[in-house]
Amino acid sequence: MSRIEKMSILGVRSFGIEDKDKQIITFFSPLTILVGPNGAGKTTIIECLKYICTGDFPPGTKGNTFVHDPKVAQETDVRAQIRLQFRDVNGELIAVQRSMVCTQKSKKTEFKTLEGVITRTKHGEKVSLSSKCAEIDREMISSLGVSKSVLNNVIFCHQEDSNWPLSEGKALKQKFDEIFSATRYIKALETLRQVRQTQGQKVKECQTELKYLKQNKEKACEIRDQITSKEAQLISSKEIVKSYENELDPLKNRLKEIEQNLSKIMRLDNEIKALDSRKKQMEKDNSELEQKMEKVFQGTDEQLNDLYHNHQRTVREKERRLIDCQRELEKLNKESRLLNQEKSELLVEQGRLQLQADRHQEHIRARDSLIQSLATQLELDGFERGPFSERHIKNFHKLVRERQEKETEIANQMMNDFAEKETMKQKQIDEIRDKKTGLGRIIELKSEILSKKQNELRNVKYELQQLEGSSDRILELDQELSKAERELSKAEKNSNVEALKTEVISLQSEKADLDRTLRKLDQEMEQINHHTTTRTQMEMLTKDKSDKDEQIRKIKSRHSDELTSLLGYFPNKKQLEDWLHSKSKEINQTRDRLAKLNKELASAEQNKNHLNNELKRKEEQLSSYEDKLFDVCGSQDFESDLDRLKEEIEKSSKQRAMLAGATAVYSQFITQLTDENQSCCPVCQRVFQTEAELQEVISDLQSKLRLAPDKLKSTESELKKKEKRRDEMLGLVPMRQSIIDLKEKEIPELRNKLQNVNRDIQRLKNDIEEQETLLGTIMPEEESAKVCLTDVTIMERFQMELKDVERKIAQQAAKLQGLDLGRTVQQVNQEKQEKQHKLDTVSSKIELNRKLIQDQQEQIQHLKSTTNELKSEKLQISTNLQRRQQLEEQTVELSTEVQSLFREIKDAKEQLSPLETTLEKFQQEKEELINKKNASNKIAQDKMNDIKEKVKNIHGYMKDIENYIQDGKDDYKKQKENELNKVIAQLSECDKHKENINKEMGIMRQDIDTQKIQERWLQDNLTLRKRNEELKEVEEERKQHLKEMGQMQVLQMKNDHQKLEEKIDNIKRNHSLAIGRQKGYEEEIIHFKRELREPQFRDAEEKYREMMIVMRTTELVNKDLDIYYKTLDHRSSCNW
Repeated sequence: MSRIEKMSILGVRSFGIEDKDKQIITFFSPLTILVGPNGAGKTTIIECLKYICTGDFPPGTKGNTFVHDPKVAQETDVRAQIRLQFRDVNGELIAVQRSMVCTQKSKKTEFKTLEGVITRTKHGEKVSLSSKCAEIDREMISSLGVSKSVLNNVIFCHQEDSNWPLSEGKALKQKFDEIFSATRYIKALETLRQVRQTQGQKVKECQTELKYLKQNKEKACEIRDQITSKEAQLISSKEIVKSYENELDPLKNRLKEIEQNLSKIMRLDNEIKALDSRKKQMEKDNSELEQKMEKVFQGTDEQLNDLYHNHQRTVREKERRLIDCQRELEKLNKESRLLNQEKSELLVEQGRLQLQADRHQEHIRARDSLIQSLATQLELDGFERGPFSERHIKNFHKLVRERQEKETEIANQMMNDFAEKETMKQKQIDEIRDKKTGLGRIIELKSEILSKKQNELRNVKYELQQLEGSSDRILELDQELSKAERELSKAEKNSNVEALKTEVISLQSEKADLDRTLRKLDQEMEQINHHTTTRTQMEMLTKDKSDKDEQIRKIKSRHSDELTSLLGYFPNKKQLEDWLHSKSKEINQTRDRLAKLNKELASAEQNKNHLNNELKRKEEQLSSYEDKLFDVCGSQDFESDLDRLKEEIEKSSKQRAMLAGATAVYSQFITQLTDENQSCCPVCQRVFQTEAELQEVISDLQSKLRLAPDKLKSTESELKKKEKRRDEMLGLVPMRQSIIDLKEKEIPELRNKLQNVNRDIQRLKNDIEEQETLLGTIMPEEESAKVCLTDVTIMERFQMELKDVERKIAQQAAKLQGLDLGRTVQQVNQEKQEKQHKLDTVSSKIELNRKLIQDQQEQIQHLKSTTNELKSEKLQISTNLQRRQQLEEQTVELSTEVQSLFREIKDAKEQLSPLETTLEKFQQEKEELINKKNASNKIAQDKMNDIKEKVKNIHGYMKDIENYIQDGKDDYKKQKENELNKVIAQLSECDKHKENINKEMGIMRQDIDTQKIQERWLQDNLTLRKRNEELKEVEEERKQHLKEMGQMQVLQMKNDHQKLEEKIDNIKRNHSLAIGRQKGYEEEIIHFKRELREPQFRDAEEKYREMMIVMRTTELVNKDLDIYYKTLDHRSSCNW
């Protein structure tokens, strides 16, 4: 139990403001009675107890009337202080202090609460807690152990409020609620009511949510059933696909085997054609090689090989000999290069030695010239003409050394004389310079002393000048000091700091009330905003619902006509997907047919190209054969030309036989007519009458005999041409047969095949065009349906979202059910703005009062510091006046010393001027003497250096001459010239040998070239025989391929291949359809699973079960809360 012990009061109501007026009241246990007349201060003691314990002022006051009136006390600021000593509920000693200040302004008083302090004694030490760190009112209530309402309404109840038990019911109930802490029960009941209301809303929300969750659960079960059925269909479809694949594998293997056999047949056919072409080319190459060769070797292969190897052996021997000659020639070339190199080195060395000899002669001439020049310069006799011997040169060097020594002595003597004169002058200059330096040092010292004395004199005079106005300044300071003291007393008198402080305290209390009001308004605004948010969400959801309805309507209106034209009705997503699946199947079938037709068309085009190429090749072959036939025959009638040629050959043969026999007959007739002296004709036995007739016959026979060989030769050549042409025509007989076959059989057949292929291609193109037209009709329908599918999917999603929005609208409606808000947000906001405006006004007043207090305190402080400064300056001036006499005496002494120093410096400067003139004269004489000495020394040195340089050059030339003679350069030069002549002779012999070898190599190369021609002829014979062997092998291989190709049943294989392809295409088509169905099932399963993974269907059953549990538990909790509320309400009623 807490207990009050002591209280002190100062500056409250009628209690005085001085320390002597402080009143201390001691409270006794268990009762203290206050007795006194009216106005004695009994009520003030109770008010002080209430204020020190709760911080509340008496009714009707704001603090400024609670403090002692400043006007009565005749003060600007009045400070009030209340101290209380008590023991808290734990029996610990506590002291609390509250201070206030009231400041008198011109028209009103200002009140301000100062810092409060609570002091506790713990373990023998005092611990203080300021009001800046804690709230004193709350600390006091917790320490006293009594609520604030009991302190205000029972213990420290003011006499004006003592009749509160007789007040109205509502106010009385509020008082008793505060006293008995009934507010906690009311708050608990309110909290239970709100929780029960919240839980009821939650139950309604759960019921609404359960309706939609049940729908989602049923929909999820339906989707799972559909997934199960589709998976069963997918398994059966996979089994069908697998059976098709098992049926397709052996057919593919058989087709592959047939294609391999057909490819083998085509390969054999190509190889036979290649062998035919190769055979023709080899025959052509052989004929060209025979024509190129002059004659063909008629011996055996062994003889030809032996002849070829012997010929190669001969050629290799000659080539080996040629290589030996080349090596010998390279050796000679190398030797020639070495000799040429040696020759060039000897020529270089000879040139170098000749140059050294020429330089040696130049050195001798230059030495003699230098000796003559130096002898003339030094006036030496006997050296006017060269060349000079060793004796002359030694004599010359001796004379030159004597002359150098003499010139050196003369120069040294002259320099010694100049040095003595220079030493004397320097001694005179040093004496005068010492005198000048002494006087300058005296002037410098006197000047420094003079400067110091002048500075001291100036400082003393300045102090005297300062002190001259000090008496007047003392009078001024007295006036300023009295003025400042008057202003200070006036400012302290007019100061109303305490009143301002009191006003600040009252304004702070008002500000705290406004803060509490604003907090309440914020709480009210928050509650309104909470419900406003719910209503705003309700409006937004309603708007969202209308938007979604509008979007669904737009989608239906946008695609209704199109989908109705395609399906006959407006489908949902599943129906549209089924229709798209069927269309996709139809498109895939059409594409398969189109791909098959394109494949057949490509095959037909390829066959057409093959037939065109084959026809072109046959026509080109026919044209080539006809051109060759025309070149040989000259016409197109091959048989008549051949028969005519045979007749001409027979005639020419008979004519050749006749001419051959005629020659013998004519010779025999001439012999008979000449030798036998017959006078009759050998044929007709006619007798010639005269010798002339005989001679005429003989001459006629002789002339015919002379012409017979020429005719025989021409006839034979013509016969050979005709026989050659006949052979060529006979060789063209197979070609003629080929031309007939090409014209009558092969080319017409190819043209018929080409026409059939063109008809097939046209038919296929028409079929492809028809399928493409069908595909072009179906695909736009599918594309438009796919576009519609997207919007239909979006529409279904909007429908699901619409259900979700309706569920949320029902939840928000359940939250807003039973609410009736009296005040609007605008009303609360307006009241809040008014309170905030008042709060800003109070805050600005507080800041203004604080600034006025600070300004007044700063003004008083400034006046006090000004007064202190004036007093200090007055004391300083009084002290300085006492030093004035001392400064005047010091001024006189310093003036005397300065004048004496001026005179001494002037005398020293007068003595310094003649010394400077004399010093300049001696220095000028010394410089002239030094210049003369340097000029004479330079002339002598130049003369000596010239002689030394010439002697040095003479010595250099002599050294070079001696080195040349000692090195024996002349003998070495002659030796190198002999070596050079010897090398030139060797080089000449080497060139002759090289020329002989080159001639021999030329002859051998010519022989090798001749042998190469023979070797080429032998190689051609070998090549011809080798090609003949290869030709036989090619013919044998061709026959083998024809035999192998004849064993294969080509037509049967092609028919089997075509049947297998058709069967495989049918199976593939069925397989593609099965795959399409399988993919459709898989897509539907994926779609159903994706739909099942959507938020509304994922864990729908679990969510439904959880929501059911939440609703049931919430209902049970709500029942318990209802029981608790009734029990607590009954208990609080019993307390009353």
